[in-house]
Amino acid sequence: MEWEYSGKPSYTILKIKLNTGDWLQAEPGAMVLMKGNIEIKTTTGGGILKGLLRSIAGSESIFLNTYIARGPSEIWLAPGAPGDIVYVPLNGNAYIVQNFAYLASHGNIRFDVEWGGFKGLITEGELLWLKLSGYGGFWITAYGNIEIVDLQPGENMTIDNFHFVAMNAGTRYNIRKFGGWKSFILGGEGIVADVYGPSRIYLQTRTLPVFASMIEPYIKSK
Repeated sequence: MEWEYSGKPSYTILKIKLNTGDWLQAEPGAMVLMKGNIEIKTTTGGGILKGLLRSIAGSESIFLNTYIARGPSEIWLAPGAPGDIVYVPLNGNAYIVQNFAYLASHGNIRFDVEWGGFKGLITEGELLWLKLSGYGGFWITAYGNIEIVDLQPGENMTIDNFHFVAMNAGTRYNIRKFGGWKSFILGGEGIVADVYGPSRIYLQTRTLPVFASMIEPYIKSK
């Protein structure tokens, strides 16, 4: 299996070349085109219960499409919103992923739903996250460019909560308001997270809620 990107980072499309026997799973609606002999199966990606929980967690579908190459073939995938795509390898470790960010995956990967408690507000107000673990890898998408930050042991940083996309499972962090009450109300940041290393964190450079608020005055109500 080989892949490349085009249109980065604003309108990224993922182009995957498959050898005979290769397979991958992807969100419904992500397929742009297929070449060659590819068999398609629709599953719940870990069982109907996990599929339902993923759907409850946010914008993810109950079902996943599985593409199996019956010969040399190619598939192109793209997310619904403009933005970047990044590959995240899994080698027995686990990642917590914002519910909208999952695009596709390959290998022996377990899909779970992680209860974030009220700390789940860290990721655009969601209390449930997707948890991906196992061996293989997955592709995440985000609105804007995706930046990768590696925090070393003893390091920490403060991040606006709406910019999280994914991070290592088990990452330690604290949620708090931005500065004093005046800064919290007038500073435009709202809730931030103090994150502590070691961890790898994926951030998006833009957020859909902010964009939506910008264009709201121009949308005519019916």
